[in-house]
This record gives sequence, structure tokens and C-alpha cells, in this order.
Amino acid sequence: MAAISSELRTRSDAPRFDPTPGRVRYSPRWLGASASLGMLSLLTMARGGLPAAAALGLAGVAGAVYATTIEPRNPELTRLTLEFANLPPALDGIRIGQLSDMHLGNPFSARNSRWAVERMHEERPDMIALTGDFVSYDHAIAELPAILAPLNAPLGMFAVPGNHDYWEGLNHIRRLLEPLGVEFLINHGKVIPVGDDALYVAGVDDLWDGHPDLDAALAERPAGMWSLLLAHAPDIADAAAAQGVELQLSGHTHGGHLCLPYLGSFCLPRHGWIYSNGHAQAGTMQVYVSRGLGGLPLRLGCRPEAIIFTLRRARYSREHNG
Repeated sequence: MAAISSELRTRSDAPRFDPTPGRVRYSPRWLGASASLGMLSLLTMARGGLPAAAALGLAGVAGAVYATTIEPRNPELTRLTLEFANLPPALDGIRIGQLSDMHLGNPFSARNSRWAVERMHEERPDMIALTGDFVSYDHAIAELPAILAPLNAPLGMFAVPGNHDYWEGLNHIRRLLEPLGVEFLINHGKVIPVGDDALYVAGVDDLWDGHPDLDAALAERPAGMWSLLLAHAPDIADAAAAQGVELQLSGHTHGGHLCLPYLGSFCLPRHGWIYSNGHAQAGTMQVYVSRGLGGLPLRLGCRPEAIIFTLRRARYSREHNG
């Protein structure tokens, strides 16, 4: 299990991507690094002959094996404490578990998802957020109840759909998960009482293949109530921040599959080009973009993850308000 720094990453810290429209964008830094590495390899082989070529070949095979068979099946539990100046006292210390992008049907996805459910069962968060892309293939929908049945949380389990859920059969997914206590919030929200206070939990439809309506999702929010938004694709964050949402939880990007220092994320899908990976700030709102649990079995520096968030009142607020 690993913890991550609570230092925020803003959009200006993210690598720049080619603005050409499309379904996926590839980082020029990665492409440039790959080209440079290829040239360096050719020079090394030209000077070192067969031994150098053999060494480079072995290194390449080892890297490929690690990225396709080791890291994709070794998820980690990320723990993150988030501080908010306006968090109501009754919400101070509340814990939220997030599972995203299970992508059942892909290699290692069911294994990682079972592992994540076990972690949630052990951690017993107050609320569980499921942020879409439950499956990659329709035949895997039948696996969902057995995998997710052990989940429970006293404040509720809430879900939003991802683009793959629309492609493979969202209605079927909902029919299987709603009897387990999973409530889909699609352009809808609800007030969750917590002690003497409450929070508003909202969900927005998928940006890619749904019909997202942020206004509808927040329409029933009482004035001034602390709010959490679930959105599969993260790039709705700026609009959510403008409407006064305090926290958004998303997935969709898988962290770019390959993510290394300086190079950043290798490839990012549409609607995940601005907020790509991990903890970020959108105006006054905090955002977390999960690396997800499954998907294409290709990961480097980007292990699959389940997350436990602990919400805290900012230290200044606690000291001055008791």
C-alpha cells in the first residue's frame, strides 16, 4: 500500500499535447524520447556490435514484460487526505473509497477488481464512489454482481457511467448493480445527512457518449451545502468549479498508461486531456483522477489503484472554530 503527496498539480504543470482533434492524444515528449532512444540504440549497436545489440534486446524485452505482465496486475491502495476550509464539522474525518475503470473482460481486470473490493471491505469507508467503465466487453457484465457483492458503505454507494458502459450495455449493468445497493446518479444528486450536517452528492452523465447536464445534477443542491461530484471523464472540472463544487472524483484516463517524470502521461483519451492523473486543482475545487483498476494491460509508472480519501477541515479552520 502506498501513500501519495497531497501537493496539488495544476494544469500548467501538465505536459503539452498536440491539439489535433481525435479520440486519443499522444504526448510529444514521449514520441520525441522514443525517437531519441531509437537513434541512441542504433549508435550503440554500430559501435558495440553484437554484444551491444543483445544487451539492448534483453533490456527491451525485460521492459516490455514488466509493462505488460507485472505492473498491470499489481494494484496499490492510495491513501489521500484532502483539506477544505469550508468542510462542515460533522464531515471532518469522513472517508470515501473510490473504484474506477474496472474494465472487466481485459487481462488482470477481474483480479484487480476483486483485490480492490477486498480493500474496501477491510477499510470500511463511509461512502463508496464508482466512477464508471465497469466493463470493456458485454460478456463480462455477468461477472459484476459476484465481484461487487461484498461492497457496502453506511452513507451509500454511488455510481456514474463511463463511455464503455454505454458501448457495452448500461441498462444491463444497472439492472445487476442496483439490487446490490449501488445507486446511479446520472445528472442527478441527493442530500446525504451526516450527523448535524449534510453533504450533497451528485453525478453527471458521461461526456463522451452520454448526455451530461451539470445544471440538472446540481439542481437540488441546497444553497451553500458542501458538494461532491462524480464524473467519469475529468474535463468537466472547470465547469463544476464554476458552480461551486468542492470535490470532483473521476477516472477515464488510466493515468495515460505510461507515466514517468518529465515525460508525463503517454496517451490520453478525449475528455481527459486537461486533468489527466491524480490530485489537481480546478479553481477553488479539488479534483482526483483515478488511474483505474483495469483496461489495456500496459502500464509503466502508473500502477492500477483503489483510493481511500479522508476529508478534513483545514487546520486554520479547526484552530479558529474549535
